[in-house]
Amino acid sequence: MQQLTVITAVGGDRPGVVHDLTKAVLECGGNIVESRMAALGADFAMLLLVSGNWHTLARLESELKKVGQDSDLTVTIKRTELRPGREDMLPYAVDVICLDQPGIVFNLASFFSTRDIDIAELNTRSYAAAHTGAPMFAVQMTINVPAGIQIAALRDEFMEFCDQLNLDAIMEPVKG
Repeated sequence: MQQLTVITAVGGDRPGVVHDLTKAVLECGGNIVESRMAALGADFAMLLLVSGNWHTLARLESELKKVGQDSDLTVTIKRTELRPGREDMLPYAVDVICLDQPGIVFNLASFFSTRDIDIAELNTRSYAAAHTGAPMFAVQMTINVPAGIQIAALRDEFMEFCDQLNLDAIMEPVKG
């Protein structure tokens, strides 16, 4: 019977960090189902969903503790289950670009949470504007809108909210 575990690993960014962890997963017989990895400042962070039988995951937990110590990584492991499907949700993509300022992610999260809208995925990045060098901030997220919410009204509220905060935004259905 396949079981699932979530693995997080954070440590100094260096060549081979992905190799070390994924090698341990493979050698223990685990399968990476989903992953997110990114360099964040001088560190590297990994988030993995790994499947395997009970024996595989128990072995992996032991092996990853060794890899963490040897590679100076903070590794956490948590058993989980498949997320139940929600047929009453409509997936929407939200893209926001603006001048960098504190509170952007908090304000977006507040807007959606007060409407019981689930944020399924969220990615951000900072960068310098092409011609001016102004500090910019970009947010890409996937939200799950309950089927009972009127999309046109939600979109209007969201665009008004973004105008008030001077955020350039798009909200559109996820395609495919």
